[in-house]
Amino acid sequence: MRISAFLGLIALVIQEMEAMPPWMDGGGKQEQPQDEGTAYNNLELGSYDPNLDNYDLSNYEEKVVKSDYGVLTPKTKVGTLAPPTTRASTKTVMATTAPRTQTAITTPSISGLLNSLTAQGLPTCLVCVCLGTSVYCDDADLQRIPPLPQETTYLYARFNHISQIQTEDFKGLRKLKRIDLSGNSISTIEDNAFLLPALQELIIPENKLVSLPRLPGSLVRLDAQLNNLQSPGILPESFRELKNLQFLYLSDNKLDYIPVPLPSSLRSLHLQNNHIQMIPEDIFCDAQDHTHIRRALEDIRLDGNPINLSLFPNAYFCLPRLPIGSYT
Repeated sequence: MRISAFLGLIALVIQEMEAMPPWMDGGGKQEQPQDEGTAYNNLELGSYDPNLDNYDLSNYEEKVVKSDYGVLTPKTKVGTLAPPTTRASTKTVMATTAPRTQTAITTPSISGLLNSLTAQGLPTCLVCVCLGTSVYCDDADLQRIPPLPQETTYLYARFNHISQIQTEDFKGLRKLKRIDLSGNSISTIEDNAFLLPALQELIIPENKLVSLPRLPGSLVRLDAQLNNLQSPGILPESFRELKNLQFLYLSDNKLDYIPVPLPSSLRSLHLQNNHIQMIPEDIFCDAQDHTHIRRALEDIRLDGNPINLSLFPNAYFCLPRLPIGSYT
């Protein structure tokens, strides 16, 4: 036992001597570093004894601190810098406003618009629709023509219950160009009711007229279809002086003959569905002048009448087109 203990002590001393650094060597000489290959060749693995007793763990103590929550965390320094604060500079802008100017406000004149009362006691332009110089009284349950503004140019009073027209209805309306009274129950018109200086269109179909009143020389279009007009109800030479008349519509009435004479300005003549049985030879053409051509009159309707147009060939020789109707 003593020998074994002695040998172990000697081995321990030898190991300590081999582990001594070069500067502790007695010769005082510093060894030159060996290259990697030489170091591996001189390494004696046989004397290597991996034992925990050979390690000194006192040099491997990690410096840690304990956080508030009991967790070990590395000690770090945290620096916090407050963000720089900049003061927003506020600029005061002085708004300059132009001085207000007083503008004169002109109000439209209501003369003739709200001052004219209808039979219901209401202003005309509340019962009817007034747009500019046009007055629309369609389907307004009117019994008579309402008072109209003096500037009225176009009047539409269709599909009402108007039964008569008086001279006072249009008195003073010197700018009135168009009157449309379609679809009423008009049976009586005073003789001078339509003698207006600017009247160009008189539209009175679908009424109960048996005669026509006097007509103004400015008239361009007369539409009296679908009435009860009879030949005695049209005054002799009613259309002679109508130098501007271009459209004459008298279809669906009870006429026995074509009203004569017709103005040379006429372009369209509708007489279909009447009781016409004959045509005078000089009604359209001049029987004495066979060179005369009536170029304007291009549209003549005589269909629906009890007449054979082929029996009156001399009545059409001056026309650019033959009348429409029966030739048998």
